[in-house]
Amino acid sequence: MTDPVDELARVARDAADGDPLAAAALVRATQAEVWRLCAHLGDRQSADDLTQETYLRAFGSLHRFEGRSTVRTWLLSIARRTCADAIRARKRRRLVLVGDDELLERTDGVDRTGQGAAVDDLLARLHPDRREAFVLTQLMGLPYAEAAEVAGVPVGTIRSRVARARGDLVDALADGADDGWPGAARAR
Repeated sequence: MTDPVDELARVARDAADGDPLAAAALVRATQAEVWRLCAHLGDRQSADDLTQETYLRAFGSLHRFEGRSTVRTWLLSIARRTCADAIRARKRRRLVLVGDDELLERTDGVDRTGQGAAVDDLLARLHPDRREAFVLTQLMGLPYAEAAEVAGVPVGTIRSRVARARGDLVDALADGADDGWPGAARAR
């Protein structure tokens, strides 16, 4: 039986050599994880676009992939940078379009319902570095070492960020229960 990691590396090499079936197989095998990371680091509304941009960047540099990490780690690193670039670009556009912070906060509201919206709200409250570490390890299930490689930081930094994110989430839930935040009492 073939190791899935080795198989994905073989598919990536074939895709780099111009095999369109291998390129499609690479996307099929990794798209769900790339999309989930983009949805959590960016937002659900732009996750499809961020995922597409990730693959555009990846296929543009696939011939330079040296195999120093797994294909999955390499793709998630590209997705992370794609999301960071999009967030920076969005902030620059907002600063130009809306100068008033209060007005900007009012335009950020999205009408969502249900448990998914509660989770999104909690995650949005986290500092971006902590949210990234939490999403990679707790939601996507990456080992700490692989999450550290994706984020480009030491393993200890990932562990620290996850621990702090957990603490922040507990505090946010406690604050939400005090403020009447929907879902906070259920989440306790």
